[in-house]
Amino acid sequence: MDQSKIDMFIASNGSKFPEEKQMAVRELLANLDDSKFNVVQAVSYKDPTTLLIISIVAGSLGIDRFMLGETGLGVAKLLTSGGCGIWTIIDWFTVTKRTKEYNFTQLQRVAM
Repeated sequence: MDQSKIDMFIASNGSKFPEEKQMAVRELLANLDDSKFNVVQAVSYKDPTTLLIISIVAGSLGIDRFMLGETGLGVAKLLTSGGCGIWTIIDWFTVTKRTKEYNFTQLQRVAM
């Protein structure tokens, strides 16, 4: 894979992946052929800041959990009104990290 394409991908999407896994992202991208790289670029990665705002505004409805593919937890959060608010507040502090991990998992799934 061309290093300039990898650098461009990291520059535009680097904030959507965990900082400690940036080298793993580079290695995954370096091992891809051009057709797989196009698929990786086509994936819509979730923005951690957007998910944080959604969690603050409508976190008690479980929307943040639904957006990360955690349907069961989203339903539980919806039915308990965000665990009487406690679960919602905890998610405000963890949603950014969970979103970045979700994006990294998506990248791994597409790259394999």
